[in-house]
Amino acid sequence: MGPTAVGKTSFAIQLAKALNTEIISADARQCYKELNIGVARPNQEELAAIPHHFIASHSIQDTVNAAVFEQYALEKVNDLFATKDSVVMVGGTGLYIKAFCEGLDAIPPIDPSIRLSIAKAYETAGLDWLQSEVAQKDPIYWAQAAQDNPHRLMRALEVMLGAGASILSFQKQSKKERPFKIVKIGLEMPRAQLYERINQRVLNMVEGGLEQEVIGLKSFFELNALQTVGYQEWLSYFEGKMSKEKVIELIQQNTRRYAKRQMTWFKKDAEIQWYQAETATTVEVIL
Repeated sequence: MGPTAVGKTSFAIQLAKALNTEIISADARQCYKELNIGVARPNQEELAAIPHHFIASHSIQDTVNAAVFEQYALEKVNDLFATKDSVVMVGGTGLYIKAFCEGLDAIPPIDPSIRLSIAKAYETAGLDWLQSEVAQKDPIYWAQAAQDNPHRLMRALEVMLGAGASILSFQKQSKKERPFKIVKIGLEMPRAQLYERINQRVLNMVEGGLEQEVIGLKSFFELNALQTVGYQEWLSYFEGKMSKEKVIELIQQNTRRYAKRQMTWFKKDAEIQWYQAETATTVEVIL
């Protein structure tokens, strides 16, 4: 695990080869078959090198969340352990990894009227209102939230108002014991270097056809899967309100912010063994 663009994919492939096993992706967006360039999905050469699971496995119209991933991943490791001694999981979605390692606690039922009132208020007042509400009412969640994702923000606000507790509190209650040993490996690099890699990767995405990919998905922008960095920024450009250069700059900025939130999440986990991404070796990690 680690921030976006740190080099998790290539390292995971090396590790899986060394362990003679397969990879489960723990990425909340690479699982969608309609999303490719904007989510930095492993390329065909990488996918051919080692079997990957939870990559292009679902549609953007499917319901995919941490609970779905937990069930999927547990079933997959159970299958793989029939012939493998180890399995490699790689990704940057902290909640998905937490769900797999520790399980999730059930959130109590919320009055549907609360969800409806929040949705109506969001339609009227917009994202700024929603962000302000979450920041004020659930500052702990806000500090690590995907702050530009209205669906997740509305869900967090809904739980806070309906259950009287942060949605994060339901992710920390009881830690489930898994019938296998889990070793957590974190990859990191100096912030300036990481940000440079992020900026360059965004440029590579644009050169690789990101705009065309987004155009093909315009009719699905209301779906949760598209409420993500690399896609939503293009709306203003399509409406003639923003230049392409500004869109690229905004994607770079939002990606850097996302990477910072990822590290904030992961650094709270004392079980993670951290390695410098550019010097870490599979032998070092395995030993």
